[in-house]
Amino acid sequence: MNKSLLVGSVLGAVAVTAGGAFATYNLMSGPSYAEVVAVKPVMETVKTPRQECRDVQVTKRKPVKDEHRVAGTAIGAVVGGVLGNQVGKGNGKKLATVAGAAGGGYAGNKAQQHIQQNNTYTATERRCTTEYDVSEKLAGYDVSYELGGKVRTVRMDQDPGRRLPLDEQGRVVMAQAGY
Repeated sequence: MNKSLLVGSVLGAVAVTAGGAFATYNLMSGPSYAEVVAVKPVMETVKTPRQECRDVQVTKRKPVKDEHRVAGTAIGAVVGGVLGNQVGKGNGKKLATVAGAAGGGYAGNKAQQHIQQNNTYTATERRCTTEYDVSEKLAGYDVSYELGGKVRTVRMDQDPGRRLPLDEQGRVVMAQAGY
């Protein structure tokens, strides 16, 4: 094989390879950054629950031992019957005794009912409610950037500054903020 043919082939291969690499570099050598046109902080509302308790005075009715008010009815009937027996003579006395017993029984029942309803006591009870503390928290930043004549928006954890880096394919690199 001829020495000049070999040298020419090698130099030709080097030139073709270098030319292809240079052409590829020129095609990929577009802008390496996208210009940031707006950064807007995004806030979110956070509700934190807490328990709020107070001691409150309450009035309660004491438990009723005689819910049918038998004692009041019986005592009223006896007292009414005795008083009715003091009035009249003969059959009128019997009628007055029965009427006195009936009226006294009714009056005794109502008197016991009134006493039971007003038989109360005061106690202190703890009443608790859930209250919410409301605060604002930074959720991130809506970043608008211009690339290739179009404006796009992405949400980022940090304010990226004035520009965003691009990868080899011309896409925004999200992991590196602050450029």
